[in-house]
Amino acid sequence: MTSTPKRIRREDPSAGVSRIVLARPEKRNAQDPEMLYELDAALMAAVSDTDVKVIILAADGPDFSSGHDLAAGFYVPCAPVATMEGGFDAPGIEGHFAFEHETYLGLCRRWRNLPKPTIAEVQGRVIAGGLMLIWPLDLIVAADNATFSDPVSAFGVNGIEYFVHPWEVGARKAKEMLFTGEPLTAREAHSLGMVNHVVPTEELAARTLELARRIAIRPALGLRLAKESVNTALDAQGQPAAIDNAFALHNLGHANNLARHGRLIDPEGPAIVRAQARSGS
Repeated sequence: MTSTPKRIRREDPSAGVSRIVLARPEKRNAQDPEMLYELDAALMAAVSDTDVKVIILAADGPDFSSGHDLAAGFYVPCAPVATMEGGFDAPGIEGHFAFEHETYLGLCRRWRNLPKPTIAEVQGRVIAGGLMLIWPLDLIVAADNATFSDPVSAFGVNGIEYFVHPWEVGARKAKEMLFTGEPLTAREAHSLGMVNHVVPTEELAARTLELARRIAIRPALGLRLAKESVNTALDAQGQPAAIDNAFALHNLGHANNLARHGRLIDPEGPAIVRAQARSGS
């Protein structure tokens, strides 16, 4: 995207470190398509900047991200960058499949394979699509008030489009997370290996930056090779094929909802999620 970003900003807090910030706190950093493509453009700019060794993704406000902004609609605000998809206006599930393949799954895979180390700096709630901003990144530093949830089985689908739950929290916890929609605390996520560090909320930015600085003193090529080695190990475990299968099942759920309810999600789902949020579970 070429216009001035409205939903993100870039900071350069230290030599070798770029900090990209979600800046839509009034919406709890809900992601409309503009935000996602502004974020992608900022990440690509940081990757192409030879002075940048490490990229931090942070967020304004009390919550890192409440997920996809479903009220914003489903559209690609620029030329596709992550896939060779087209036909976004096709009827039925065809157009929506193309949209999700490009804007959700495609961008996540693109960010996962950035050739520089990335760190998520997370506070407050990370809900559904919010996980799709942090799981493609290399490291996660969480405030002690952070929580992580994927409640979208209530919508009649299997989970978020970037389906790496078994790798992030383990198979049995992934099932509980998806079956109940209940959030993981930062401490639980740390114990499961999803989060690298849990720190006091007031120290989150400083502690994340300190970690980034420790990484940034190392040679760029060594960091790139280390990252690619770990990612290739995950590929060898079958992660890409598992994601593709789950993405197909996700869109089967959407197709079923369209056939039964005339909309992409089960109409009872939002009430289930809201009631669960009010109950604090």
